Amino acid sequence: MPHSPADSPAGEPRPRGPQRRTVMRAGLGGAALAAAGLTFGSAGTAAADPARTGTQGPAAPQSPEADWHRYLQGPTDRTVRPVGILRSSGAVTDPDALLAPGGGSTTLSRPQPPQPPSWPDGTTATASSAHAPNNGDDGQPRTYDAANAIDGDPGTFWNDDTLAAYPDTLTVTTTAPLSLPGITLLSNADGVPSDFTVETWDGAAWQPAATVSGNTQVQRAVPFAATVSTTQVRISVTADQSTPQGEFTRINEVYPGLLPDNDVPRVVVDFGKVVVGYPHIRFSSASDNSPGVRLAFSETVEYLTERSDFTRADQSGVASQGTDQVAVPAGGADWKDTKGYQSGDQVYADGLHGFRYLQISLDALASDAPAAQPWGEVSIDEVWLEFTAYLGTPESYSGWFLSSDDDLNRYWYGAAYTNELVTDTFRSDDIDPRGADSPSLDGKSVLQDGAKRDRDPYVGDLAVSARTLYLTHDDAAEAARNVLADLADHQRSDGWIPPASINGYTLPLFDYPLWWVTCSWDYVLHTGDRGYATGYYPQLTKVLDSWYPSVTDGDGLLSKGLNGTSGYGDYAFLGRSGQITYYNANYVQALNDAASLAGWLGNSADAARWTARAATVANAVNAHLWDAAAGAYLDSATGPARHAQDGNAIAITAGVADASRAASALAHLDATTVLPYGNAFMDNDTIFDGASQRVYAFTSYPELVARFRTGRADSALDQIRRTYGWMDRHDPGITNWEGIGPDGSLYEGAYTSMAHGWSTGVVPALTNELLGARPTAPGFTTWSVRPRPGSVAWARGQLPTPHGPLGVDWRHPGQGAFALTLRVPGGTRGSVAVPTDGKAVSVRVDGKLAWNGKKAKAYDAAAEEGYVVLDGLTAGTRTVSVRPAD
Repeated sequence: MPHSPADSPAGEPRPRGPQRRTVMRAGLGGAALAAAGLTFGSAGTAAADPARTGTQGPAAPQSPEADWHRYLQGPTDRTVRPVGILRSSGAVTDPDALLAPGGGSTTLSRPQPPQPPSWPDGTTATASSAHAPNNGDDGQPRTYDAANAIDGDPGTFWNDDTLAAYPDTLTVTTTAPLSLPGITLLSNADGVPSDFTVETWDGAAWQPAATVSGNTQVQRAVPFAATVSTTQVRISVTADQSTPQGEFTRINEVYPGLLPDNDVPRVVVDFGKVVVGYPHIRFSSASDNSPGVRLAFSETVEYLTERSDFTRADQSGVASQGTDQVAVPAGGADWKDTKGYQSGDQVYADGLHGFRYLQISLDALASDAPAAQPWGEVSIDEVWLEFTAYLGTPESYSGWFLSSDDDLNRYWYGAAYTNELVTDTFRSDDIDPRGADSPSLDGKSVLQDGAKRDRDPYVGDLAVSARTLYLTHDDAAEAARNVLADLADHQRSDGWIPPASINGYTLPLFDYPLWWVTCSWDYVLHTGDRGYATGYYPQLTKVLDSWYPSVTDGDGLLSKGLNGTSGYGDYAFLGRSGQITYYNANYVQALNDAASLAGWLGNSADAARWTARAATVANAVNAHLWDAAAGAYLDSATGPARHAQDGNAIAITAGVADASRAASALAHLDATTVLPYGNAFMDNDTIFDGASQRVYAFTSYPELVARFRTGRADSALDQIRRTYGWMDRHDPGITNWEGIGPDGSLYEGAYTSMAHGWSTGVVPALTNELLGARPTAPGFTTWSVRPRPGSVAWARGQLPTPHGPLGVDWRHPGQGAFALTLRVPGGTRGSVAVPTDGKAVSVRVDGKLAWNGKKAKAYDAAAEEGYVVLDGLTAGTRTVSVRPAD
């Protein structure tokens, strides 16, 4: 779930026993990266070895289970250790010892820094602007005046008052001339000046003394070309590092002189891929001055800096400055990173993290003295992670997939691992702190949206991630049910269902109640949970018959803005209103899903009413939102013309578009949205700058389904290879990103979640569409298998059902030849559609002729749009063979 700009972290000033080793499977870390043909550039992205990008995969294995096991990505148990050392700097001895528990210690050392010089009495400071006083993030009154930058207290700071507007200037004035060889700037981790100039006053004019660009150091010595005698120093900042707190200039101290380099000892360990849980460090010893250790976490090398790429403390009012702290006692400690303060209100750690890279530094916040000191010595025996998410092992996979295309196999299991990372227990300390905690969810297994953030269950995300869960680990289906039931239990009196627990179940989204309906039907289809269906049927009725009719206009279309909904958002918090194709196509899907559920429960009147309404809305979409000139559905009936991936794709999958419109809409997307890293979710930038360069795997999933189901399997496979191939090849590798921005970047910088459940649609796309198997009645009592092979030579897999696994294994030599083997669980029956490649074919089931090329001989066989469809296949092993009729 992308964050809302309105929900962004505020730009306010910041206050001050032995474990068994686990090897992560198929990780891309350290030497493994080189072996895999990947190298990191300066931006932390990985380039692919061309040999890895082809589509030729392995021959059909004789032992499929053993073969798919090698693609698994999760740990074998909950103790996870790093696989490589990315780098070290400063006084660090034997960093590789962190990779071999029991093989020695890694030591970080740093001498006590000298007492910094102070300004003469009477020195003053002025600034171009200063943030107004407030209570900071700790509830204590604070000021941010320029005088804080020369008061000798590194716990206070000057904070300008012009967010991302430059220059910001700070001028220091002494009462008498002072000889300066340079200055030392101590800034704040939430506002490091990256580009600035220093000038001195010669009595008549300002003279340049030094220029700094690209600075990333919190403490930066700035030497002058020659010693200068002056009464004034002016610092002009023209750029700051971007942080979740915004782009403010924050300077804690300006010292009159040059302090020794702030040579902080650091070592960066690499876990090989994104992991999630509680970091542990075993300190074997430390000096007796309470040396501080700071931890910074990142999913990517690009955003691995002195502050973590994300920390919940940024959103909760805790002065963490982007790292987790620990003060190490002289006797050492087995330290587990859990949320809270180590000493009163000092030395704070954030607890659980989702990350690939961990930077360990011998350093401490000035505000943490004397509880923690930025010098001394610490020795570390071990670093590991207590993995908290779902543990995906060969034994836990009740569903699996394998094909002749090695890339597709890798993407399927990378997505499955991504989804495992977000299947976790709901814990108040580890979730989004913006009002997301809920007694009704605490302690329950849930599907969250991201591993590092927001760690809150959003029902829209379940539209993809729950399907992935059902197809991989059916024993975890409770995680989806818990979310769906909890949101329904918090239904508003007017029928609206909240999207998540965030903001106390009040975040106003327009589309997510529709996803709740569709996700409820998905859950029932895969599990056959009649108790859920009957128990929450009243909520389903109320949202469809009360709330959505209240936002329906005279054309019969949902219209955002009616009934006080102008401020409502959607999955991407897009500024669109009125008649929107995406909302209305989703409405058609939800109505038809609700009708199916109602029919299963015997509520035929409701089923008929919702089916009729779905047809009415579909007709209205075609009448009012189809753009004949572009040959695609408009995103919005008003405003600049644009055509969105979400509305056009779901119009096809929901049956709003007929075959002609579907073909035209997909052709339009082909012509306007194709990028090296996927298909953009808008065809132009009229909704916001860069929209036509943004890719969401979330909205790409229904487009993949649309392509498969309209006979465009190879275009679907091409889109998969571009979207998931890009994520697979680039740092952090393997896991699926929340969103991709221009040129394949992280679309929201460091804030972007690099392991996001809503991006795992490649799993249901390959299992349900390429392999071709899916349920057609609750609990898989009936199912269908319709392979859509495209250029893939063979595929096999297994789908979990309440009756036992449904196995599918097919080979497609082409030219009218096709072989399919099914393993059908008892108590189920289904239909099979086998491709004909446009040729006259004969079809046999278990050796018995079922279709002779012209008419049925068994199983009610019938020809249908390039397939022969067979009905009534029952339990047991069934073989279906297709060959040219002659």
